[in-house]
Amino acid sequence: MLTGVLEQANSDSIADAPAYVAGRWTTAGTPAPRVGPYVREVVSRSYPASDEQIATAREFASTGARTVAGLAPATRAAVLERAAVLATTHRAGVARLIARELGKPVKDGLGEMDRVADTFAVCAAEARRIGGETLPVAGWARGVGNTALTYRAPATTTAMVALVLEAGMPAEAVQLLHGGGDVGAALCAAPEVSVISFTGSPETGAAVARAAGAKRLVLELGGNAATIVCADADLAHAARVCARTGYSNSGQSCISVQRVYVQRDRFDDFVALLGNEVAGLTVGDPLDSATDVGSMVDEDAAARVEKWIAQATAAGGRLVIGGDRDGATLRPTVVADPPADATLVTEEVFGALVAVLPFDDLTEVIETCNASRYGLQAGLFTHDIATVFQAWRDLQVGGLIVNGSSNYRLDHVPFGGVKDSGFGREAPAQMIDDYTVIKTLVLRGMSIWGQS
Repeated sequence: MLTGVLEQANSDSIADAPAYVAGRWTTAGTPAPRVGPYVREVVSRSYPASDEQIATAREFASTGARTVAGLAPATRAAVLERAAVLATTHRAGVARLIARELGKPVKDGLGEMDRVADTFAVCAAEARRIGGETLPVAGWARGVGNTALTYRAPATTTAMVALVLEAGMPAEAVQLLHGGGDVGAALCAAPEVSVISFTGSPETGAAVARAAGAKRLVLELGGNAATIVCADADLAHAARVCARTGYSNSGQSCISVQRVYVQRDRFDDFVALLGNEVAGLTVGDPLDSATDVGSMVDEDAAARVEKWIAQATAAGGRLVIGGDRDGATLRPTVVADPPADATLVTEEVFGALVAVLPFDDLTEVIETCNASRYGLQAGLFTHDIATVFQAWRDLQVGGLIVNGSSNYRLDHVPFGGVKDSGFGREAPAQMIDDYTVIKTLVLRGMSIWGQS
């Protein structure tokens, strides 16, 4: 299956994304096309799950749980280690598939696959550390235990499920169902599902929580990431980093640089430097290895960001660069000094847009950052350790990146937010706690020291 999906993507034909239910690939049902946002034509087709398939998946997950829970941690680790090797072997093919389905530049897709390989390797290492004090209940993908139902994008997800199956993952350990909110709601409410990990909007996350009821949840619900540039910062370095990390994947990342607050006496210099850096980004075909910024996920998303830019500039913000759109491709945009209540400041943009605003006092700008309903991650450029400690202590976020932007992540380091950015932490070691339960065994009348 893996080879077939990648060959279809490589030949620019439509990639089939079958479901994987109860140990079998299936294309039953009416296909749902996925239009590539850059090429503007169908690039893949998935097969939304029927009620019958959902019921079959639930039953299989329940019975399969016992099979997978009986596997030794070392056995699971070996599968994950093979998956890491396969992710490296097939990185170019999957990166091409990502570019076609999502418009993400292929060079970023290659980096994404490197992260996948690294994460599999870290998960394998953590699986070997599981001790006898824990009872596996769910989440094979984290090396912990039982069975996982994957609810993601079509052909790319099919390729990744096929990859872990090729690595030796038991059929009982994973199922892949395509579909919309109705499929997701049915899975969340299913009593056979013990743990749910979800990434999406706060509104959808709330719906997931309502459908799930009394279950364990790990929710990553977006952000409105701020990066603070202090007077003592290396401005040229800060501008380069913000340009690279504000527009990767066209800004469609929960920690993408969105708001940059710059100390007022350095503000104009930073805006000029950032504009020059952004001007140097190559926009175009995501399959071109020279492309830095491809398209957004679809034309509606790009049009929404374009509208927010127009609103902010009409209210007094200064358009430094960008602002124009061709279909789903929005040229990287910088808006300087927009109103503090502009939508592109207060809400999650999730697009190729960075707003730059001045500040006078550190305590004041921290309060401004904290006024957001989100609190995922922040960046800080400074060489003053007292500033670092104050920001780390007072910013209401899950993580602070010093001398880097908000858009930086190491996959073995705990990642997650506060407030409307969700709860729980994504990292192999931390998620073992989320996907296990503590089961206590007390031995009475039995001692290695005898009866005395």
